Amino acid sequence: MNVEEAAKQLEALGNPTRLELYRTLVRAGHGGLPVNQVQERLGIPASTLSHHLQRLIRNGLVSQERQATTLICRAVYPAMDALLGFLGHECCIEEGYSRAPEKAA
Repeated sequence: MNVEEAAKQLEALGNPTRLELYRTLVRAGHGGLPVNQVQERLGIPASTLSHHLQRLIRNGLVSQERQATTLICRAVYPAMDALLGFLGHECCIEEGYSRAPEKAA
């Protein structure tokens, strides 16, 4: 993952409604949820839900699959793992370098 991709995904998740939508789908597991159930859980109008879903889909965080007449939404777990990995990958690697050298007495 590169910085630009991470920034776009973080920006998409930076909206409270989209973040709650994403968390709802993450909690639902690999089977996902039908759109109508997502709408019921979040209590938002269908047009608002559609707008937020499209933003998450464009940034690779959510996928949709049609099953007969039902549209299933799923969190894309590899994308979530990649984003979390990107954020934590270099955690603390420079911890020892930031200290000022000690002065000799």
